[in-house]
Amino acid sequence: MSSLQKSILKSKLPPSSANFGVSSRVNKSKGFQRKRDYDPVKWVPYFDQSEDIKIGEDTFHIYIKGTEGPTLVLLHGGGYSALTWAEFTKSIMTMVVCKVMAIDLRGHGDTHTSNEEDLSADTLAEDIAAVIKATTEDNPVILVGHSMGGAVAVRTASLITNLCGLGVIDVVEGTAMDALTSMQSFLRSRPSSFGSITQAIEWCVRSGQIRNVQSAKVSVPGQIKNTETNKLATHDIDTLSQSSCECNLETTLREDIIQEEESVNMPPPPSPTSTTANRKYIWRIDLSKTEQHWIGWFKGLSTAFLNVPVPKVLLLAGVDRLDRELIVGQMQGKFQMQVLPACGHAVHEDVPDKVAEAVATFMVRHKFAEPASEFPRTFPAC
Repeated sequence: MSSLQKSILKSKLPPSSANFGVSSRVNKSKGFQRKRDYDPVKWVPYFDQSEDIKIGEDTFHIYIKGTEGPTLVLLHGGGYSALTWAEFTKSIMTMVVCKVMAIDLRGHGDTHTSNEEDLSADTLAEDIAAVIKATTEDNPVILVGHSMGGAVAVRTASLITNLCGLGVIDVVEGTAMDALTSMQSFLRSRPSSFGSITQAIEWCVRSGQIRNVQSAKVSVPGQIKNTETNKLATHDIDTLSQSSCECNLETTLREDIIQEEESVNMPPPPSPTSTTANRKYIWRIDLSKTEQHWIGWFKGLSTAFLNVPVPKVLLLAGVDRLDRELIVGQMQGKFQMQVLPACGHAVHEDVPDKVAEAVATFMVRHKFAEPASEFPRTFPAC
């Protein structure tokens, strides 16, 4: 074969397999990888309005969505704020006709009280009962609380007369009491400060505290405050420049929601130090100083939950969280239970659509609210 024939034949062959493979991997990498967006998001797209409710000398901050139907009162867990319910609210408003009211509890968010340190279960319950009385009149109320907020919801149930339903998310007396022994160690493992809101959001996502990036972007600013102004970080979002939003920690991930295996395998970013952060943002509440109230939040919770005389639903991140008293109560049909896998403790943030489906199904089944659309109905766990 002549050199000319070899040249013609070679020109008709496909590219070398080695070069083709390298090129494909490079193009695939360039096409799918991008820098994760951790910039904060305002609450406005999620709620219609925010209000301050005066109760004596105290001011409680609430977020409201909707004008018709029963009032779905949402109570956040310790360290969070009412904005933890943003993505859940967006979802449930498409499923049922209701009015959502998310409340910043005492010592959290934009609520300001004369005694920020009194976070006893009784005080928190009395706060919520007073806010409900001042805002809902005789409108039917469904109380839903996460973690500490779930315990508060149970204590509040006996203090209001217009309660028609109760929902508790990922809090069980036995499991909660067992976890208290390691709570201080967990709190010490968290960074005490952040150089920017974006850095705080990234830490919460990469550490697995919140696995849904979109939820973290609106939720985390409600958990931290500016050390210079002493105001919640939510007030800084409008004034942030592009440069101040940039995060020192670089990462390229392909999904908006971190899956469970990713959050386990991915090490959290290093805690900010004096060389990488200027302590501009710190946690809104120092949870380590609330230890005196921890036992009071959860002791006797299972009995109190079972004794609430309205339809009840318990949403859990794992069936292993049930204690003996609740297992017996569930077998006796005293409440509806739903297990939501592939999520962390912040169930309503990690899988807001699934939690909204469960709560909406609960509301429609008991005729608390009318469906706003044909949404997927969930079935109680056996």
